[in-house]
Amino acid sequence: MSTGTFDFKNHSHRRYNPLTRSWVLCSPHRTQRPWQGHRESAQIEKRPEYDATCYLCPGNQRANGDCNPKYDSTFVFPNDFAAVKSDQPVLADTTEDDDDLIRTQGVRGECHVMCFSPRHDLTMAEMTVEEIEQVVKQWTSSYKAMAEKDYIKHVQIFENKGAAMGCSNPHPHGQMWCTEQVPEEPQTELDSLQAYRDTHDGKCLLCQYAQRELKHSDRVVFENDSFVCVVPFWALWPFETLLLPKHHLSSLKEFSDQHRQDLADALRRITCRYDNLFECSFPYSMGIHQAPIGDDYDYAHLHLHFYPPLLRSATVRKFLVGFEMLGEPQRDITPEQAASRLRDCSEIHYKARQENSVLETNHHHL
Repeated sequence: MSTGTFDFKNHSHRRYNPLTRSWVLCSPHRTQRPWQGHRESAQIEKRPEYDATCYLCPGNQRANGDCNPKYDSTFVFPNDFAAVKSDQPVLADTTEDDDDLIRTQGVRGECHVMCFSPRHDLTMAEMTVEEIEQVVKQWTSSYKAMAEKDYIKHVQIFENKGAAMGCSNPHPHGQMWCTEQVPEEPQTELDSLQAYRDTHDGKCLLCQYAQRELKHSDRVVFENDSFVCVVPFWALWPFETLLLPKHHLSSLKEFSDQHRQDLADALRRITCRYDNLFECSFPYSMGIHQAPIGDDYDYAHLHLHFYPPLLRSATVRKFLVGFEMLGEPQRDITPEQAASRLRDCSEIHYKARQENSVLETNHHHL
């Protein structure tokens, strides 16, 4: 047994995730190892504002033959290749030959695609706060619309950005998968939130956590009036972040105009910092966890997860393999180190800085 003082920056340790009641192995000393593994190709491309071949651009024809309107803000339509559908027979929870090891449930629902902008060449990091606020408003109205359907129980809003995250179209867009059951990951979090409230005198786990992070600040990336962005203590992905309302909000339905504006501001700031970290269009999966449809989820605390895969540079990503699949999740860089690096990133997009540099150089030559 080694003697001396334990150093969280250099010694292996596990961190507990109270939202999923699971553990993450943190091995900070592994950041020193040389990398000879897989590298992604650098995603460097100049996209046009409008692409005649893009099925998400205004006025273009989609795969099912429908044509998009010439929209000028956000645009929502049913997914042409939906993972769940409403027009199928109901199948209750059943077993095969009365064997509860072989169980099946039918899943009805709807899938929708939301274009964030009519411009093909933008990402959320390059949109204005006002433009992103329209996205938040559309999320809210879509959530409310789904709440009117008697068989919809849960609305999962998410965005996959970048080819590394399986996104097949670079046009800025996200999705909504609406199902008659609450999926496993948000249900696990809801169970944890409810259990914490029941054992901590009615207090909210994420309200307590947000206040704790704001007090100590070593994992805080930034904050505004309504939201705080942190690299969570239990983060798995190298630059994973969590966007939390500072005060208890269960769902988008409870948002004020100020909440919508502040969330739009926070979304622009974190996505811009991501892009600036390695000066690339930073891939990620982002999703909103909030109260399912219904009135019995006051203990739910809305929050947004960002799961980006990049590890060391624009071309080196993290993989979940080996021990991480068979044992438990593991990370190298500590959440505190990741938060520090994100804090140091500019909130002026690197493309804008490059364009300004070119303009200044040309002006100097004149």
